[in-house]
Amino acid sequence: MAERRKRRFRFIGFAAVFALLAAPAPAVAVQEGQDQAVPVTVPALSNWTPEPGGYDFRPGTRLVADSKSEREVAGTLADDLKAAGRGTVPVVRGGATRPGDIVIQVRPTKGSLGAEGYELQAGKRLSVTGATETGAFYGTRTLLQLLAQGDHIPAGHTVDVPRYKERGVGVCACYVHVSLPWLENLVREMAYHKLNQLLLELKVKSAAHPEANTWGYYTQDEMRRLVALGDKYHVEIIPEINSPGHMDPWIENRPDLQLTDSDGNKQPARLDVTQQAAFDYYTSLMDEYAQVFTASSWHMGADEYMLGSDYSKYPQMLRYAQEKYGANATPQDAYIDFINRVQAYAASKGKKLRIWNDGLTGANTVPVAAGTTVEHWLNVTEKPSQLIAQGYPLMNAAYSLYLVRGGFHSDTEALYDQSWDPRSFEGQKLTSSDGVTGAKISLWPDNGRGETENEVTTDTEPALRHLAQATWGDPHPDATYAAFTARGVAVGHAPGWRDLTRVAVPDGTYAFRTAGGTSFDATVQRTPDGYATIRTADGCLEVQGGKLTLNVPLQPGVSATPQPCDAANTMQRWELTPAAGGYRLVNAITQMALSVADDGRLVQYPPDQHQPATWHLTAH
Repeated sequence: MAERRKRRFRFIGFAAVFALLAAPAPAVAVQEGQDQAVPVTVPALSNWTPEPGGYDFRPGTRLVADSKSEREVAGTLADDLKAAGRGTVPVVRGGATRPGDIVIQVRPTKGSLGAEGYELQAGKRLSVTGATETGAFYGTRTLLQLLAQGDHIPAGHTVDVPRYKERGVGVCACYVHVSLPWLENLVREMAYHKLNQLLLELKVKSAAHPEANTWGYYTQDEMRRLVALGDKYHVEIIPEINSPGHMDPWIENRPDLQLTDSDGNKQPARLDVTQQAAFDYYTSLMDEYAQVFTASSWHMGADEYMLGSDYSKYPQMLRYAQEKYGANATPQDAYIDFINRVQAYAASKGKKLRIWNDGLTGANTVPVAAGTTVEHWLNVTEKPSQLIAQGYPLMNAAYSLYLVRGGFHSDTEALYDQSWDPRSFEGQKLTSSDGVTGAKISLWPDNGRGETENEVTTDTEPALRHLAQATWGDPHPDATYAAFTARGVAVGHAPGWRDLTRVAVPDGTYAFRTAGGTSFDATVQRTPDGYATIRTADGCLEVQGGKLTLNVPLQPGVSATPQPCDAANTMQRWELTPAAGGYRLVNAITQMALSVADDGRLVQYPPDQHQPATWHLTAH
């Protein structure tokens, strides 16, 4: 998808966001025609019924829960209350309740709440009820948002049920590494706003295919940690290995699997779907991912396979299709055949398949396997209504929801003012939500050095909250976009969210030294996005050289050297990560730490390939 991702996003600047965060916000909003205040949440409550009195969180508050599922929800809530600075709130079994108690209930008989809806009743006590554990969990997210605004919650009652079952975020961590703390923050923020699906296009370090382990990959243990967090917070993490296009992260060192054109040129990003060895290779990677990911779905991408080319350059595709499907088959049938073989393999492992829509141009005679979820991002021949009529579950992953580093920025304000909802696909607005599973925003790294992770966070927050609102409830709950963004200020961040913009040492000049004797003097200065520049007498420390991937020097072993200081150059931004009484220097873009080579050079490596240097700082 690297080519498509070169178009896409417009962002709120840091100054505007910080001003918004600093502005006072009311704890409640009054909706037109009501005499009573409606508590502020994101997504907004649509049917709050006010009552006299109120609930007060107080010393001695308990979480009352009986069944195993109720206690699971209560345990997570207790953890979050502690992370929010509310101290240790005990979880107790039933019996007589008392004022200030929070009662968690899972009642399967409450079928009208569905799989994710909940009922919240606030009075002298507060109760959260779901038909399922997930529903009760979402009720506690509303409770946490209300408590983020004060100890008092006005008395009242709401029944809150989502309109769409899939409410998501997609992140391509497929070329440029995205740090685990950033992803953990995202999972917490998603759950806090009742989003339930995180698509991760990524590379997990392969034991079966070490030749594919180019940076930036994740270890299996790192992903197990993230999946466990997702399970705790009811965010399903769906993995993606894009194929048969965009396979260069996996097959750049496997020319035997690369599609070859009629001139004999290898295509390092295209898998040769006519080879059984290519299918076996791909499914072996699926098997490795199955050791880590527990999601019910597998995403294979399947987008842009012939981007910038056409099937006529690959006559083996037509031969394969006609040999398998007869004389009327088309070259695209070979591509669909690969999708369907992956679908069958995924189904044999208990997984449902997901693909992007752009390859479904109507030029095929073989249909995509029934039950495959199509994620629609591009306006092509096969329209959303046609795909739904053919029986495919359809998710809206519209181009207008894209967020791209150094590229297109989703215009969240315009989408809000238009009352955008998941029926609004690229190229077609549906009159019914039937067949539409939901929607997601998508984050792409087309220009990997175009923005840092902290800048992406600032950019993503408005889009995430808008997507949460548009997929859960009324897409336009407030008269103005400013009023809607004020909701985000009021509820703040999820408990446990880490401020990744804090620099570990104050601005100043330091001697940097390692235990091995390497040393240099430099001035540390915080950048507006929460990193640091390392300025020596010869310039600012910057990673340069080697092979560039998405405009980023991702090659391990590349040197970091002083270069003319440039405030706009993200490659000169660093994290000082505490380690063993000192600090590691981690580049903000490559996410590799500096080590000291035998010849004294400062070089970058993934942490599992080379021991990072620990720098001890002494202030001058």
